[in-house]
Amino acid sequence: MEMSSTEMMLKGYGLTTAEFTYHMPDHAHVLNTYVWQDYDLAPDHARLFGFIEFWQRELDGPLHSVRFSHRKMIGPGAWRNVKGILNLH
Repeated sequence: MEMSSTEMMLKGYGLTTAEFTYHMPDHAHVLNTYVWQDYDLAPDHARLFGFIEFWQRELDGPLHSVRFSHRKMIGPGAWRNVKGILNLH
């Protein structure tokens, strides 16, 4: 069973966003971009590097460059379970 995004964030995953710049297969002098996002673990970035390997193995457009950023959205210390309801009237 796959983890939800909240479970992944609580286990240390962060949102990784990558911008792939690649050469068009039929027009090598033309560059195009592709944006990819997934939850990944820093500093290994196994999902990102797995996608790069897939790209190089399966797709025709050779990569020119890859830029990426990684941000933890939530951590175990940043989340707290609140019990109770506050009624204002």
